Amino acid sequence: MLEIFLLNYGIKPNFYESEYNKFYEDAVFGNDELNNFNPDIIYIHTTNRNILDYPTMYDDEKTINDILDSQYNRFKKVWDQLFLKFNATIIQNNFEYPFYRLLGNKDASDIHGKTNFITRLNQKFYEYANNIKNFYINDINYISSCYGLDKWANQFYWHMYKYAMEVPAIPYLSFNLANIIKSIYGKNKKAFVLDLDNTLWGGIVGDDGVENLAIGPEVPSGQVYSEFQNYLKEHKSLGIILNVNSKNEYENAIAGLNHPAGTLKADDFIIIKANWNPKNLNIKDISEELNLGADSFVFVDDNPAERKIVQNYVEGIATPEIDIPENYIKIIDRNGYFEVTNFSAEDLKKSELYKDNAKRSQMMATFDNYEDYLLSLKMKAEISSFKPIYLERISQLSNKSNQFNLTTKRYSLADIENVNNDDNYIKLYGKLEDIFGDNGVITVVIGNIKNIDELHIDLWIMSCRVLKRNMEFAMMDTLVKKAKEKNIKTIYGYYYPTLKNKMVCNFYDMQGFEEMSCDELGNKIYKLDISKEYLNKNNVIEVNE
Repeated sequence: MLEIFLLNYGIKPNFYESEYNKFYEDAVFGNDELNNFNPDIIYIHTTNRNILDYPTMYDDEKTINDILDSQYNRFKKVWDQLFLKFNATIIQNNFEYPFYRLLGNKDASDIHGKTNFITRLNQKFYEYANNIKNFYINDINYISSCYGLDKWANQFYWHMYKYAMEVPAIPYLSFNLANIIKSIYGKNKKAFVLDLDNTLWGGIVGDDGVENLAIGPEVPSGQVYSEFQNYLKEHKSLGIILNVNSKNEYENAIAGLNHPAGTLKADDFIIIKANWNPKNLNIKDISEELNLGADSFVFVDDNPAERKIVQNYVEGIATPEIDIPENYIKIIDRNGYFEVTNFSAEDLKKSELYKDNAKRSQMMATFDNYEDYLLSLKMKAEISSFKPIYLERISQLSNKSNQFNLTTKRYSLADIENVNNDDNYIKLYGKLEDIFGDNGVITVVIGNIKNIDELHIDLWIMSCRVLKRNMEFAMMDTLVKKAKEKNIKTIYGYYYPTLKNKMVCNFYDMQGFEEMSCDELGNKIYKLDISKEYLNKNNVIEVNE
């Protein structure tokens, strides 16, 4: 089931599976088969059946605390050993609640209760997750409660097959796990595209008037829409971009968004398309203006006909099948579009960064000469080898960048840490700021040193927010400088085409590389001889190395 969900996200997994209930032995003592497999991600699928010791009514507080520490340390040893051997990403289940409560309701509050014990053990797992990178919790405690604990813990499947949950629950477990993995590899959605009438409020603003819209605390239906607006606005703090796509007069749409009881205001949205154009065409325009692929969007519209049209004509977009307003939040939330694994400071200000980009576009329109426009931005770049403080952002960027991604490689945080600790790599990040603000870390280059004097570029990525500002030339100048310091004579570049990265198909040609080969799929290999004189190409960005 997990493979099906991962393939749907564009991730092709290969599996190594331990023998039944041998996770501890494989992790702590190891075996050659696992070592040769060398996993990128390790999932430890345990449940409360794997807790070996519980408190009894005869135990005092100290004994119970010792039992708690003993059970926690058993799992901690598993994690520590796996990190030591593989430095892979680890996903660990927490524990679902027991299927019976010996003490009734007091089972949750009394230290002798199994419910209390599992709660405390889960909390120790969370503390480990909050302190250790590349470690994530698969929250089966939550999904089992949503599914229904009585059904989840169906004893027939345990005693007959040693399945920790009933068979129909397996897709729910697998989907939840797949969402964590697709988030690690940057497959999350990035933006909402939202209808207005009967989606963000009840009623049709053009027909009913602003004063008659259902929004706010006065009526139950208005409370439902207010809660949905609050839910959407909370996503801004995750870096999720909000946009409007509504069949409406623009003035009416703005009037509706200015409703005094509304949580979302016009300023909360990056792009507002309120017109009578087909919604699939509006989405295409939004995609181009944001420089984001349409597969980055979640389209929310109460009208099933509009959803179907968009689904048919916009490849990769998510169109959740929302029904009654009371279910909007649940349906979107359960789909896991925006699963959080790594979170960076840039995410907190993502909306502001896109608004700044809109200001840059407005300013660019006032110039006849593009280089004069770039100089007017007074850009300053920081280009440097990787620093620990930026590793999460670098990993995040490597998984989110699609258009400017020459080799399409994806790096988990563990992968980036391994590269950072390996002297056989030249690894650079770039930050860029201008008169409108700081864009943060927006580009990364990773080059692998081989045969003493060759540098092979494994990864070159850049955020779509800073395209066409000459940052790629500034990075190339610094890369050549760093390579020469290590006595590199030749740099090799690789371009592997995808549907999204066609814009960089001639990138190495522009940088002065010589094309060595191109196969029938369009995969290209380039080389640049830097033993000869190299002339810097950046002349509009002030670079601080």
